[in-house]
Amino acid sequence: MKKRILINDRLQKGSYFLTQPIGRNFDPQFRPELTPKEMLSLGVFDGNYFDGYIDEYPDSWFRKAKLSNKKDPLLNFFKIHASQPHSVWIQKGWINPSDLRGWFQWYCRYYYGRRIPTEDLRQIKRWNAMKRHISAIKKNCKKNDLTCRIKQRQALLHWAYDSRKI
Repeated sequence: MKKRILINDRLQKGSYFLTQPIGRNFDPQFRPELTPKEMLSLGVFDGNYFDGYIDEYPDSWFRKAKLSNKKDPLLNFFKIHASQPHSVWIQKGWINPSDLRGWFQWYCRYYYGRRIPTEDLRQIKRWNAMKRHISAIKKNCKKNDLTCRIKQRQALLHWAYDSRKI
């Protein structure tokens, strides 16, 4: 199975290949709790992560997505802005040329079936590092108190951790 996907984004043009079935054959150390579709329907990245460039992904991911043509924190599940600007991501070296929009773009493409072994390992390590926020919520909040540490909870949603279950 090898399918070519065309990229026509204002940040990036080109293509990549899907080599795995959608949502399958993940690295054993990578077990996200939410799919891209679930994340988009819950509300992440102020509704504006893709800046309108969604053609490379399945239409079904966007049917119930909370999207906007401008950033709107009220579209986020916890109604709060919880991410740093893209310029900070670049400055800190978090952006890879294969995914110029960052981690969530990598995750969408990985979930869709693209694999880039060295980049996949790097991003999975970054994903695993987010677990520290789960510990902080467990330590400081009552179980299922969705009003406690909402910025951390929203940030966890951005990383495919379902912070509603903590």
